[in-house]
Amino acid sequence: MIEINHLTKSFDGTVVLDDISTVFESGTTNMIIGQSGSGKTVLMKNVIGLFQPDSGTIIYDGRDLTNMSNKQLMMLRREMGMLFQGSALFDSQTVLENVMYPLEMFSDMSNDEMRERAIFCLRRVDIPERAFTLMPSEISGGMQKRVAIARAISMNPKYLFCDEPNSGLDPKTSLIIDQLIYEITKEFNITTIINSHDMNQIMEIGDHIVFLYHGHLLWQGTNEDIFHADCEELDNLVFASKLYKRIKKSINQK
Repeated sequence: MIEINHLTKSFDGTVVLDDISTVFESGTTNMIIGQSGSGKTVLMKNVIGLFQPDSGTIIYDGRDLTNMSNKQLMMLRREMGMLFQGSALFDSQTVLENVMYPLEMFSDMSNDEMRERAIFCLRRVDIPERAFTLMPSEISGGMQKRVAIARAISMNPKYLFCDEPNSGLDPKTSLIIDQLIYEITKEFNITTIINSHDMNQIMEIGDHIVFLYHGHLLWQGTNEDIFHADCEELDNLVFASKLYKRIKKSINQK
């Protein structure tokens, strides 16, 4: 669980995050949504310790990140998994080597143990064994994303951070990736936080949704609550298309 209490962050006198408070529970998929410039990325970077907030606290299961030493922060980051927008696989390494990389950097496992763990993670995300020795350029974008998920969970993280995980994927593949992230979150009781502008993803797997607007937290709730939210700014973002407007109208008429 990650608790954010009264978090404020500014740059050059401009407030980017203003008194943000929320809780990301274990075993849930938490979505941070908002228009470009709303503060989503800045919030994520504060939560993982890349930025130091001006005020407020970020509590990881009782541990305050904002008061950690560099050594304590490095130890905490070993409990984090990262899924980057462009997958960020190493072009010069095979699929298997990419997944083994965090284990080589941060674990005390033997080579056989690292290989066994990497193979387990690849199988969990349905990567066929024939692909283990291929280079990232030799597999599809959807498969690259699944390999990136395997790498993100290789260290058995307690916290998983995803930056636009469906970027560049077709709708069908996006749904597969969404379901995979959701399943892994539940299966391993991970606290998952996702920066997203994908409305399908938000509706499908948004256990908890945080809506930022010009640095303010205007609304939070579940993917079911969102249909009944009394927030014009949220409606303008989520229900911008005619299809979603019809869906919301139909649900609220029941």
